[in-house]
Amino acid sequence: MLLTLLTLLFLASLLVVVHSTDPAFNDDVLGLIVFKAGLTDPHSKLTSWNEDDDNRCNWVGIQCDPRTNRVSELQLHGFSLSGHIGRSLLRLQFLRVLSLSNNNFSGTINPILAQFETLRIIDLTQNSLSGSIPDELFRQCRSLRAISLAQNNLSGQIPDSLSSCSTLEGVNFSSNQLSGSLPSGIWSLSGLRSLDFSDNLLEGVIPLGIESLFDLRTVNLRQNKFIGQIPQDIGGCLLLKSLDFSENSLSGGLPESMQRLSLCISLNLRGNSFNGEVPDWIGDMRSLERFDLSANNFSGPIPNSIGDLQFLKELNLSENEFTGSLPESLTSCINLLALDVSKNSLTGNLPSWIFELGLQTVSLTGNKLTGTMEFPSVSSMAASFQSLQILDLSSNSLSGEIPLVIARFSSLRFLNVSQNSLIGSIPATIGELRTAQVVDFSFNQLMGSIPLEIGGAVSLQELRLEQNFLTGKIPSEIENCSSLTSLVLSKNNFTGPVPLAIVNLTDLQIVDLSFNNLSGTLPKELTNLSHLVIFNVSHNHLQGELPVGGFFNTIPLSSISGNPSLCGSVLNHSCPSVHPKPIVLNPNSSTNSNGTSFSSNLHHKRIVLSISTLIAIGAAVFIALGVVIVTFLNLQVRSSMSRSAAAAFTMSRDDDFSHSPTTESNYGKLVMFSGDAGFVAGAQALLNKDCELGRGGFGAVYQTVLQDGRPVAIKKLNISSLIKSQEDFEREVKKLGKIRHCNLVALEGYYWTPSLQLLINEYVCSGSLYKHLHEEQSNNCLSWQQRFNIILGTAKGLAHLHQANVIHYNIKSTNVLIDNLGEAKVGDFGLARLLPTIDRCILSSKIQSALGYMAPEFACQTVKITEKCDVYGFGVLILELVTGKRPVEYMEDDVVVLCDMVRGALEEGRVEECVDGGLSGNFPAEEAIPVIKLGLICASQVPSNRPDMGEVVRILELIQCPSEGEWV
Repeated sequence: MLLTLLTLLFLASLLVVVHSTDPAFNDDVLGLIVFKAGLTDPHSKLTSWNEDDDNRCNWVGIQCDPRTNRVSELQLHGFSLSGHIGRSLLRLQFLRVLSLSNNNFSGTINPILAQFETLRIIDLTQNSLSGSIPDELFRQCRSLRAISLAQNNLSGQIPDSLSSCSTLEGVNFSSNQLSGSLPSGIWSLSGLRSLDFSDNLLEGVIPLGIESLFDLRTVNLRQNKFIGQIPQDIGGCLLLKSLDFSENSLSGGLPESMQRLSLCISLNLRGNSFNGEVPDWIGDMRSLERFDLSANNFSGPIPNSIGDLQFLKELNLSENEFTGSLPESLTSCINLLALDVSKNSLTGNLPSWIFELGLQTVSLTGNKLTGTMEFPSVSSMAASFQSLQILDLSSNSLSGEIPLVIARFSSLRFLNVSQNSLIGSIPATIGELRTAQVVDFSFNQLMGSIPLEIGGAVSLQELRLEQNFLTGKIPSEIENCSSLTSLVLSKNNFTGPVPLAIVNLTDLQIVDLSFNNLSGTLPKELTNLSHLVIFNVSHNHLQGELPVGGFFNTIPLSSISGNPSLCGSVLNHSCPSVHPKPIVLNPNSSTNSNGTSFSSNLHHKRIVLSISTLIAIGAAVFIALGVVIVTFLNLQVRSSMSRSAAAAFTMSRDDDFSHSPTTESNYGKLVMFSGDAGFVAGAQALLNKDCELGRGGFGAVYQTVLQDGRPVAIKKLNISSLIKSQEDFEREVKKLGKIRHCNLVALEGYYWTPSLQLLINEYVCSGSLYKHLHEEQSNNCLSWQQRFNIILGTAKGLAHLHQANVIHYNIKSTNVLIDNLGEAKVGDFGLARLLPTIDRCILSSKIQSALGYMAPEFACQTVKITEKCDVYGFGVLILELVTGKRPVEYMEDDVVVLCDMVRGALEEGRVEECVDGGLSGNFPAEEAIPVIKLGLICASQVPSNRPDMGEVVRILELIQCPSEGEWV
């Protein structure tokens, strides 16, 4: 009440201040100052907005019309502002441009935006707006030319009134959660030039009538659920330059009218179910620069007419069923930079003319190409020598040797010729590939040794030579490849020791030297490799003691098996002691060489033994006493909570739960961050077992309904005896209440008494991830795409938490909830902040159900608890989602730890067997395997080896969209 009164007084004083000036000044200044008053401005970007400044046209983000001196543009892009878009902006009667993009505005879209008579551009991109798009926003569409609501949390259907906004030229609703079908009259917007509904949940068929959009330049419906065919009249959009229907469920062939799109620059139909042959008329689309038909069911030969696309820069026909050979007409595509025809059924010899085109990317993997790696004359390849960056010829039937000329590709970053039938030796010129990051010669028939010149490849990050006939020693020159993260040399005939030089490769994560003839001892300095995830030296002839410390304390036995002369505590095989020469004692003497009596020594040992015994007994008694005390305190707390709960429920029945906030000395304090504070069924519903949703380490959760109709989940905390003061409790809860993200369960409010605390959370209808994965009554097995989306959504939620400096502490599948759209929402975050200190004993007892998810640093009092403990739990969660197994499985006579099981399977080359059998093999291995590897890296024993959650999100997005990057 006091805050409201102060605000009114401030506004009243403002009106007095500006009363003497002209009305235009009054309206503009008052509208802007009131708008600012409702915002949070963390970086003080709006400091210049001061009512004492006569010239508001000089305020940051403000532009005025020079003729009228009225505010015409409000552009606050990237100011990190938060709050709601209020009615005060209506005073800006001459506003033409409203841009609030890349901020943190929340709430729903205010329909008052429709009341601006002069507004031409609305840009609310990249905020946290939610709810549906109001239908009235477009009913009085006067002068609106462009609107962007992209990258928010909007849901519901696209309003039909959009079709009546005839002035619109640009519409962008991408990256939301919009559903339903396209409005039937969408193509009646005859002035439309750009339309982007990508990355939503739209479905149904794409309606006919698009030919009426004569001015249309760009259409993007990527990543939705559209079915049916491309509209047959698409060719009527003669000015169309970019068309993206990728990642849908469209089928059929390419409509013939499409050949009329002679101005089209970009055509992307990736990831649908199109079939049949690509028609010859495709060459008539002569302006094409980017052409992507990948991941469909196209068949037949690649048409020769594709050579008529002389402006073509990127051609992607991968993951189809194309047959025949590559058409030589491609040599006419003189601007081509990227060619990807991988994973088809192409035959014939590897065409040498490919290397005369000056390409940057060549991917022919997964075909049936034969012949040798013969390159044309050096003079004709000059352009390729300078430009080629990615060359992937793997998984074909190529033969012959690796040519020496390969070293002339001075810009090469990725070279993969694995899984062919190549013979000969590795050329010494490999050391000249100074920019190469990945070199993969695995699964061939190469012989000879690794050339000493390998050290010249100074940018190398991954070297794979497994499954060949290579011999000799591993050269110590490899230490010059200081960026190396993966070294895989397994299943060859290497001899000699594991070189000490390897310990200088401090970025190494994967080392696989298994199934060779290596001998000698392992360097003890290997323990300094702090990023190791895999170190496999099984099936060699190594001997001596296994290094002690770091990764080697938990190394899987499968990684060192087949070396009978290795010893160490991990192997349960103690190393033979080195005994000193025997000492000849004087039989008449009763003292040792130091003059001490042997009987005295024996007596000393007995004393030590007695003290050790006493300490053990004392510790046992102390632990038992602690258990009794904690049990007694818990009983007291529960009794107190029950009494307090009863009082609160009585209050609720008497209508004392009023609007937020309410403070009563007898009943406590209820605060709601938004909406009505009362409960429809009364708070006594919390005592009803039928309303209980579950129980966790911090308390039980119940479902009820607020007076405004919102269902909520109420957590009754059982940590009253440990909790902070009311002031500290409320401060921490309010901080948590401000954290909003589409992948986090929103905290709606709280209730406080000294003995009872309730947290009021958003209700998520589809239950926990644990239920979907492990409970028998859950009949709907999650698909791979659903699992991947849950992994990505959880990662985004955790990343947002960490950006807000909040550690979750309790990541597990019961705390990841699934909404009605299948999206993940992370709950129970930040509850440990309510404790007076992060006491690990208390905390671990509260989250003891998280067995298997807890990072090892919880057991070490000297290691700081950071966000990396969340990363560890998330890594276990990844493996749980992919495998469908619990983090710890208890068998009749064994305990199976999920991380160890998956890591062992990865090392043995059978990681695909770990994927949940419920998927019935219906999953993309190129996604599943990297996801599993990411899970193992996140669950590394060493915190510094784990990536942060922002990096995890970027890696997952790369795995999902491999064309944008490489991640193995």
